[in-house]
Amino acid sequence: MADTPEPGRHGRLSVLRSAVDGVRIVALHGEIDYAVKDELSRALIPTDGATPPPTVVDLSDVTFMDSSGINVFIDAQHAVTDAQGWLRIAAAQGPVLRVIQLIGLDAVIPCHPTLEQARTA
Repeated sequence: MADTPEPGRHGRLSVLRSAVDGVRIVALHGEIDYAVKDELSRALIPTDGATPPPTVVDLSDVTFMDSSGINVFIDAQHAVTDAQGWLRIAAAQGPVLRVIQLIGLDAVIPCHPTLEQARTA
């Protein structure tokens, strides 16, 4: 497994990419809001037209997410579904998990309590 660090330009979000058994893991650290939505989109949706691999987004170190993040996740879900792939969310905590549940994102994108459960579900 190789980590590819991609520090957030705004110092508020960092992205680490890795792969385990053909599943892309995108670990996010920090806050997700309007200022970083484009960065998040680039991390989740291939811009080169490539088919997105099965992807798990690890939110265990995300401390805040607003509607901008929700919108990016919905766009990513559409892109992955259109390519016959899948997207899962792992380990959302506290306020971030509450936002996901209140908005109903967990009804659109499968959410799992751990990275391992999301990867192998």
